[in-house]
Amino acid sequence: MDGNTSPSVRSGSVSSAASCKTQCRIGCAFTAPETMGRSPARFALAPVPPGRVLTAMASTSPAPLNYKLAVLVFLENAAGELLLILRNRAPNRGVWSPIGGKLEMGAGESPFECAVRETREETGLAVTTADMHLFCIVAEKAYEGEAHWLMFLFRCCKPIEALPPTIDEGRFGFFSRTAVDALAIPATDRAALWPIWDRYRDRFVAMRADCAPDRALLVEIEQVTPPVD
Repeated sequence: MDGNTSPSVRSGSVSSAASCKTQCRIGCAFTAPETMGRSPARFALAPVPPGRVLTAMASTSPAPLNYKLAVLVFLENAAGELLLILRNRAPNRGVWSPIGGKLEMGAGESPFECAVRETREETGLAVTTADMHLFCIVAEKAYEGEAHWLMFLFRCCKPIEALPPTIDEGRFGFFSRTAVDALAIPATDRAALWPIWDRYRDRFVAMRADCAPDRALLVEIEQVTPPVD
């Protein structure tokens, strides 16, 4: 939570070199596909001195970002207040967000299993996959410029009774939905995550978000179930 071969090689134009008597030895010429029907384009390949090794030019493309998979779990108490954590660790250090964490990829953990585990580990609330409603999958491209994230958003249907104790990841608080807007929360959460919660928490929506820090946030809906009337 994606090359160096030239377009002519990918398109198979090198095979046209087979018509050369020299079988495309150094210095031969061949017709590029894009010039078919016109005057042939000739490519002269410089001979390589014996004992010299060709080295590829360093790529100027940015290094690809890692793709990470994670869940967020929205928990509520009996009064309908939302449980949030003020995070001590990146990403989202120093801001409030729902609980959650990364899937254990080595164990082949499913998003539902991860949601159950994270809920138990962070809050102590014992839940099962039956208590979890998956209401959104959102692909976040270049979040904070550090990684791509595929996020699975769950609403826990089992209320949590008491405020959990502080943990290494941060401290907890209960907040009304209105109070959430006044908190320090990630900009992408304010622009996209909480509006998703407001509109789709009892349904399902698939979305993608371009979160690259050098341009404005762009969020696009890919599917809604059931469809919007």
